[in-house]
Amino acid sequence: MAEGIGNLSEGTFDEVVGSADKPVLVDFWAEWCGPCKMIAPILEEIASEQDGISIAKVNVDENPDIARRFEVMSIPTLIMFQDGEPAKRLVGAKPKASLLEEIGEFL
Repeated sequence: MAEGIGNLSEGTFDEVVGSADKPVLVDFWAEWCGPCKMIAPILEEIASEQDGISIAKVNVDENPDIARRFEVMSIPTLIMFQDGEPAKRLVGAKPKASLLEEIGEFL
């Protein structure tokens, strides 16, 4: 997952998030979600610019159990995981500057 954004599934989520040596920002999204499509290029930019975190995506339609497990009620929901545990939750699409400010403590 070092390059760009990785896609997580039921089979890979715990391993990737739990074994990461840096915080992982997980984007819970769906193909039909307009705000999810708006935030996707922003996350791509952040992934290419920030070495201090990893970014991954979970498609909630394909992986409903993960979404339920972390009580994702609306999308996009971004959850920052540190040491395998949820450390911060952001709901809704945000401009890049706001998003960087919100996750600044992890960068």
